[in-house]
Amino acid sequence: MLTRLKKLDKVKLVNTIVLGLLSMFFLIPLIWMVSTAFKYESDVFVFPIEWIPRRINVVNNFKEVWFGDIPFYLFYWNSIKIAGSTTVITIFISSMAAFSFSKLRFKGRNLLFFTLISLMIIPEQSTLVPRFLLIRTMGLYNTHGALIFMAMFSIYFTFLMRQFMLSIEDDYIEAAKIDGANYFRIYWQVILPLCKPILATVGIIKFIWTWNDYQNPLIFLLSKELYPITMGMQLFQDDFADSYAVLMMASLSAILPLVIIFIILQKQVIEGISLGGVKG
Repeated sequence: MLTRLKKLDKVKLVNTIVLGLLSMFFLIPLIWMVSTAFKYESDVFVFPIEWIPRRINVVNNFKEVWFGDIPFYLFYWNSIKIAGSTTVITIFISSMAAFSFSKLRFKGRNLLFFTLISLMIIPEQSTLVPRFLLIRTMGLYNTHGALIFMAMFSIYFTFLMRQFMLSIEDDYIEAAKIDGANYFRIYWQVILPLCKPILATVGIIKFIWTWNDYQNPLIFLLSKELYPITMGMQLFQDDFADSYAVLMMASLSAILPLVIIFIILQKQVIEGISLGGVKG
């Protein structure tokens, strides 16, 4: 028995070392980006690479990004506005739909849910033309409302939340009914507080997807003052093609909110994804 445990410990140690090395390999581009953002342009391609810059130019690079000719702060605010609004609305709509499909009993529920899930096989790109015509007809073209409207409905997150809610015992609902609570109150005061892990998971994933979206702003926005961070980065790339230090500072600024949010809520994300597929 001891021999077997020692063998398992050795295998675990080897796996940990291998995964650690692989992690460092994938982190090298990120480390280089952070290092470059703090350098003078003349030091960017010095060989061997200065992972820790000898000369720090972070203040000038930061000023060029945030207070230069390109309004980076405006793109930042636009991304926060679009991603934040979309995330909140998506959580609300998807959680209500998931509650209906998991806890309410009505005729045709399973058929309707199966039909909804089957729509996930349709590629998003194949609906670009119909969505463009719809958005233009609704008068939302070249507005943030177009991006929010298209992104606030999510079949995938409805499915994920439904799977999580199926693991919640129906006794909570029955007890709330006895106390005289209606279905919305049960959803709002009973079910949602029990769904914090999956709500955090959905919120983070949706925020990241919306923050990183490039295709929809490219097609549905014309005015530069409405551009989110993804389109703003394209402007930086055009104007600072030879200034890698400034580009890396802009890139670092763009991904920093996502990294901070994930670090703070990573436990809830992992727990939500793990529990989301417990019951089907």
